[in-house]
Amino acid sequence: MSYPHRTWPLPLLATLLLAACSNDRPATWQGYVEGEFVAVASPFAGRLDKLSVERGQQVAAGAPLFALESDDERAARQQAAEQVRVAEAQLADIQTGKRPVEVAVNQAQLSQARAQAVRSAAQSKRDEAQFGIGGISRAQLDESRATAEADAARVRELQRDIDVARLPGRKDQLAAQTAQIEAARAALAQAEWKLSRKAVSATAAGLVYDVPFRAGEWVPAGSAVVRMLPPGNVKVRFYVPEAVVGSLKAGQAITVRCDGCAAPVPATITYVSNEAEFTPPVIYSNETRNKLVFLIEARPSADNAPKLRPGQPVEVAQS
Repeated sequence: MSYPHRTWPLPLLATLLLAACSNDRPATWQGYVEGEFVAVASPFAGRLDKLSVERGQQVAAGAPLFALESDDERAARQQAAEQVRVAEAQLADIQTGKRPVEVAVNQAQLSQARAQAVRSAAQSKRDEAQFGIGGISRAQLDESRATAEADAARVRELQRDIDVARLPGRKDQLAAQTAQIEAARAALAQAEWKLSRKAVSATAAGLVYDVPFRAGEWVPAGSAVVRMLPPGNVKVRFYVPEAVVGSLKAGQAITVRCDGCAAPVPATITYVSNEAEFTPPVIYSNETRNKLVFLIEARPSADNAPKLRPGQPVEVAQS
């Protein structure tokens, strides 16, 4: 018994073959690369004396980036160091048996110190209010607080000096002078901290993405002199339909393809949005304009991050 041979029309056969191929192809989603840039700045203003890097340069952690003028800070540090030496010399002098200064002199100094402490405390409160509304920088607020604390410490120090001067013994005099040395050393540490903030180094390795200032220009306090992109701050943002989002979760591996990439770049999902949104304009197309999608974020490894560029369109698929 013979069976009739069925002949398939060529257009239909081609359609079936294409459908079979498309079913074998893994689903892909559109997205783009985003960089979380690090703005490197000094809390203090000053002229840019030295710029040690240039745009597009890869730098290691700890590498010098830039230095602002620091003549005032160096002078302040020298003065603080001299005050430490003076305080230590006074302690050595007391230990040799020399009598302390007159109580009346200390009382006059205490009155002046109290007046100064009241003024600096009031200024600190005003600066806190200004900082709350964005009127001053964090560095200015910290300096105002430090001044108020230093003035209050000076009042306590002078009060102790008066108390010690009235005592017959010398043990408390030694303790008071030791406290003065500690206060001088604290002032020296503060001066050294301010000086160190005028020369800034990279806290992490990364790409120098931009340098808004040039040597010789004035840099306002808190203004970014270098914008860096560490490898760990590169991420891929892509969008998937509702039917797919349930199959994706944090920690899952994906692959990223882009124009110019020699090979797919592996990445790991770090965030899955719980809220649907319309397809963003950045990946808008006629096919997706009316679709609700979910945002997914993934990060490549530090070794693979340099293969991707912020703003670059990509195509994402499950691994």
